[in-house]
Amino acid sequence: MKKVKIAVLVSGSGTNLQSILDKAESGWLPVEVACVISDREKAYGLERARTHGVPAYFVDRRRYALREEHEEAIMAILKKHDVELLVLAGYMRLITSRMIGPYRNRIINIHPALLPSFPGTDGYGDAWRYGVKVSGCTVHFVDEGCDTGPIILQRANPIEEGESFESFHERGLKIEHQVLPEAIKLYCEGRLKVEGRRVKILGKE
Repeated sequence: MKKVKIAVLVSGSGTNLQSILDKAESGWLPVEVACVISDREKAYGLERARTHGVPAYFVDRRRYALREEHEEAIMAILKKHDVELLVLAGYMRLITSRMIGPYRNRIINIHPALLPSFPGTDGYGDAWRYGVKVSGCTVHFVDEGCDTGPIILQRANPIEEGESFESFHERGLKIEHQVLPEAIKLYCEGRLKVEGRRVKILGKE
C-alpha cells in the first residue's frame, strides 16, 4: 500500500503524535509523517518530530492579524510537503473554513470525550466534574463547528468508583493512543465514507 503523506498539528506535549510516529515506523500505519506544525514554539511535540527526523514548524499566530492568515501560512507548509491528510493531535485552535474547504473530509481530530458531550478544550475535566460514569474519546472529521464534525470512531473510558482523576486521565490517554492511529489507518485504506452526519466504515461486518 502506498504511504499517505500526513501532517500532524500539535499545541502541547505530543503524546498522540508519538503513537503515530511509533506505529508508522513499525510499518503498522501506512503513512509518512511529512511534517509537524505547532502554534506554540515550546510545544514538546516539535522536539518529538525532530528526534524522528520529521520537519518541524512553529507558526506563530501572533504574527497574523487574522486567523485565516495564520492558516494560509500553515497551508503553504502543507503544500510544500504535498500533504494529503491533516491530523489534529492536541491542537488547541479552531480551524476556519479557509483551511477546511480545501481539505474537506481530510482533517481528523481527536477529542477526549464522547461527543457531542463535553466539546471544547477540557474534555477530561468537564466529564470528571459533571460526574459521568462513562467518558471516552472521539475521532472525527473537522467541520466549521467546535467538535461537531462527523464521527469516525469512539471508545469508552468507564470511571471506576473511588478512582482519581489522574488515573482516569492516564487510562484515557492510552485509549487515545490506540484509537487515533486506528482511524488514520481506516482513512489510508480508503474505508471511510462520509454520508451526511454519518461516517460509514466500509468492509466492516
